[in-house]
Amino acid sequence: MKLLIPLSLILFFIFPSQSYGQDTWPKEIPLSTGGKVVIYQPQVEGFEGNILHTRSAVSVRQQAKDEPVFGAVWADAQMLTDKDTRMATLESIDITDVRFPNIEDQSKIDAFEKLLETEIPKWNLEISIDRIIASLESQGKIEDSDLNTTPPKIIYRKEPSTLVLIDGEPKIEKNDDLNMETVVNTPFFIVKNPDDKKFYLFGGDFWYVSGSVTSGWQPAGSLSGTMKELDKALQEQIAENQEGEKEPAPASPPAIVVSTEPAELIQSEGEADFQSIEGTSLLYMSNTTNDILMDISSQTYYVLLAGRWYNSKSLNGPWSYSAPDKLPADFSKIPKGSEKDVVLANVAGTPEARDATMEAQIPQTAKVDRNSTSCTVEYDGKPKFEPIEGTSLQVAVNTSSTVLRANNKYYAVENGVWFVSNNAEGPWKVSEERPSEVEKIPASSPAYNTKYVYIYDVTPTYIYTGYTPGYLGCYVYGPTVVYGTGYYYRPWYGAYYYPRPVTWGFGMHYNPWTGWSMNFGVSVGFFSFSFGHGGYYGRPGGWWGPPMYRPPYRPPYYGGGGYYGGRRNNININGDVNINVGNNTNNLYRYRNDAVTRDRASTANRTGSSRDRANQNGNISRDRTQNTTRDRTQNTTRDRAGNAGVNTSDLSNRMQNKPTARPADRSKNNVYTDKKGDVYRRQNNGNWQQKSSNGWNKSSVTPSTRQNLNRQSEMRNRGTTRTNSYQRTQSRPASRPAPSGRRRGN
Repeated sequence: MKLLIPLSLILFFIFPSQSYGQDTWPKEIPLSTGGKVVIYQPQVEGFEGNILHTRSAVSVRQQAKDEPVFGAVWADAQMLTDKDTRMATLESIDITDVRFPNIEDQSKIDAFEKLLETEIPKWNLEISIDRIIASLESQGKIEDSDLNTTPPKIIYRKEPSTLVLIDGEPKIEKNDDLNMETVVNTPFFIVKNPDDKKFYLFGGDFWYVSGSVTSGWQPAGSLSGTMKELDKALQEQIAENQEGEKEPAPASPPAIVVSTEPAELIQSEGEADFQSIEGTSLLYMSNTTNDILMDISSQTYYVLLAGRWYNSKSLNGPWSYSAPDKLPADFSKIPKGSEKDVVLANVAGTPEARDATMEAQIPQTAKVDRNSTSCTVEYDGKPKFEPIEGTSLQVAVNTSSTVLRANNKYYAVENGVWFVSNNAEGPWKVSEERPSEVEKIPASSPAYNTKYVYIYDVTPTYIYTGYTPGYLGCYVYGPTVVYGTGYYYRPWYGAYYYPRPVTWGFGMHYNPWTGWSMNFGVSVGFFSFSFGHGGYYGRPGGWWGPPMYRPPYRPPYYGGGGYYGGRRNNININGDVNINVGNNTNNLYRYRNDAVTRDRASTANRTGSSRDRANQNGNISRDRTQNTTRDRTQNTTRDRAGNAGVNTSDLSNRMQNKPTARPADRSKNNVYTDKKGDVYRRQNNGNWQQKSSNGWNKSSVTPSTRQNLNRQSEMRNRGTTRTNSYQRTQSRPASRPAPSGRRRGN
């Protein structure tokens, strides 16, 4: 076996996100007549693939001096997302319905309708992804029901420790570039010193030494000879890639715990110290970075690992799985803003859990140039395939890429894009479709995450594609989200070593703004990883799935809490992925020269195509019953048979460079419409007014309508809170470019 590429070090520090788009509502569209259209924040009714279905309250002034006329507009829009900025651009807007309930003159209704149909699609509307998540009215059926919840080996330590995960028994091979032997089946950097024949583990500020890879690690102290030269080279590389302040090293080296099987390390600094959680019968361990709680009434410990709860009567185990809807009732009473509010996303029935499951269904979208985009698949020898249980598909096992064989064709997924070829070794071109059985791939297959990469639309020039967080390992399991499938996937050992996606060993934890991050323990922040055997500088690493994906690392000694309560902590969060030092992004498509996200460039000559819905992600359903059956005697209903809001022949005209609607001046974001198209305004005291031909009057709505309006208002306020809270956690220094000459183009 040989190493795939030269040594490179990737540091897991957190880098700040990019600047934000304009997310102030309502939006204003100026008219050439001097008037304007004001669009209030969309009330999301659902989405299918990358198409968002909304209804919005609008006001129209045809002339500047006119009084505003209020109505409701239904629209389908292509949603282009960027999870770096947590913003979505709504473009290719198709007005599917309009109602002005206070106008009786049909000619005026027709005029307003034509105006909105003409003017709104000329503009792009930007909205925060957090607002979309908070305003979704119903949840779809997307759920991963066959994930594994068997606990890994859970190791408890009372002193600062670091878990070093090795994928099975150590595989030691010669690295010609280093002229040293290295352990290839671990993301940690372990070398064998040719001078003293001992193993050395690199920890950034510390080196460890041992006669065995799996035990006996001790601080190395001063270095000499070959190791001193290697340390100098590594420190220079770290300094070159360092951005921001270096994280301080612990006062003394932590202990090293090695596992050759799936495991998680939980630890306390000394004897476990528990503090009460206000308003509950729960305690939380305060001297740890793990999420460890105790239910006082049952004297049971609960630990949250990769989104899964495990319980035990002892911190030393044994541990058993606890379903998120079977936890003690007080879990859902953990106060927002408290030290452990972050666990609310993994407690069934909480708004935070709902938001997390919704987030898991929002895609990261892009368009890729079908004529220039390609991929390269390398095999360790001739391609070898194995069947995928429950399907007629086969998956290649001797490559770091994900390659499927289906119906005498070959499909590869690389960084969120599907490719197809008539030969397992290429050449490859962007695919217009996915294998028909991709949805049947079980979680026990390492190809499972490919079912979350979608093809939304096809034109002669572009493929419109996207992936949901499942591609990065975030799955909806029952009422909450988890990380990883929980299964162990056998790696490939040959001339090369190819790791497979893992669930355990890296302390994966969820936060509401940016998804999953790593947390190894109280003192691992100074550690550096080597991806020399399959990482950014070479072929895909595979430890976390997609080739370019590296979850961010949460620094130790974090302040904790305050995620939902708006209290800023000292964690600098960096989104769904932290791919490489100096390359701040949580969007895999940014690492493709052939892909564009939230792009407003022309896609002229776009032709309509009828995309198979099997190539789209599951739908968050919308209740349109009241829309389609309500009385339309005073409003026109247009025939939309030739325009379903997606893949239409006139879409090219609506995808030209367009301006972005600006925030409206002096307008409060407090106007709503119900499903019948009536317009309401919420007053500061919480009362509702309904718009009539005589102005705003105290509403005499039914209790059910009032309840729905209150819920809409709560969701809108929640979206604003989420957006503001996320922005407070971010700083905005410029990102550094990728290392020269090293960046992968495809």
